[in-house]
Amino acid sequence: MIGTLYFAIPGNLATRSGGYGYDRRMIAELGALGWQIEHLRLPDGFPQPDAAVLAGTARLLAGLPDGALVLVDGLAFGAMPEIAAAEAGRLRLVALIHHPLALETGLDPATAARLAASERRALGFAREVVTTSPTTARELVANFAVADDRLSVVVPGTEAAARAQGSGDNPTILSVGSLIARKDHATLVDALAGIRDLDWHCRIVGDETADPATAEALMAQIAELVLGDRITLCGASDAIDREYAAADIFALASRYEGYGMVFAEALAHGLPIVGCAGGAVPEVVPETAGVLVPPGDVAGIADALRLLLSGPERRRAMGDAAYAAGQKLPSWRESAGTLSHVLTKAMA
Repeated sequence: MIGTLYFAIPGNLATRSGGYGYDRRMIAELGALGWQIEHLRLPDGFPQPDAAVLAGTARLLAGLPDGALVLVDGLAFGAMPEIAAAEAGRLRLVALIHHPLALETGLDPATAARLAASERRALGFAREVVTTSPTTARELVANFAVADDRLSVVVPGTEAAARAQGSGDNPTILSVGSLIARKDHATLVDALAGIRDLDWHCRIVGDETADPATAEALMAQIAELVLGDRITLCGASDAIDREYAAADIFALASRYEGYGMVFAEALAHGLPIVGCAGGAVPEVVPETAGVLVPPGDVAGIADALRLLLSGPERRRAMGDAAYAAGQKLPSWRESAGTLSHVLTKAMA
């Protein structure tokens, strides 16, 4: 056994999102590498916890043995600076930052400023800081006072996959992401309205319960644009590989991604990509494999989709480039090995 790691994660570990998916896979892979993993479930309510949530979190961390190695998911870490300050001298704290809390779409300026200040203070108490992309690493250095010598990038792994076979004569556009403001499915839907003259069907796969107001607004938008027969809201799926396998194009208008695991998954399945150049997405998607436009650019998304739908040869060439890029992505075991090295360093 390498050592014992307490992995502190707020809420339900089974939640279908990229961040929770990363945590689940790292628990499994680190265990396979020889770590004893103790999942420490923190209360719901992060990243904007009330006093009761913070008190419960403080009790859980106070109950850990002196010198314990604790990896804290960033959904909680940045929102608990006082707890981090109290425990930093006793515990070996490592922060896992998927993306800075203040960069979530839809926050009012005061809330964003408060979260940024909180996360900046909290990160000062971490022995090591792990993030999932070079883009986020640069953000943490520039705006969160994280020094390079305690910052490591551990990108998500990607499962090897068979190349997508497509859906036949009526191309399927696949979008994968929870129905929350940051994923900006509304921009994709507006873009699809502009290419209704072409043959296509769109499947949007993602949790509809994370932000009910956004989900309801998206349903109303689809109805208002009379696209209900061409866009299917599928909800969350346990068979996402089947969705990729039957798709012809991957499209997601997300405004910001700390990495963008679904873009990597689309590459692994050989799907040409249409998306937005928000956050780390341009680091994941090569120019030869897709078209990226500025966040919120409805016309740009529509033009890119029209280009791919109207040009099967171009679509095929971008799919070839996507599949080639997908073969070069690290596996989960490789990424877990990198994280294991960081954790070993934090134990010293």
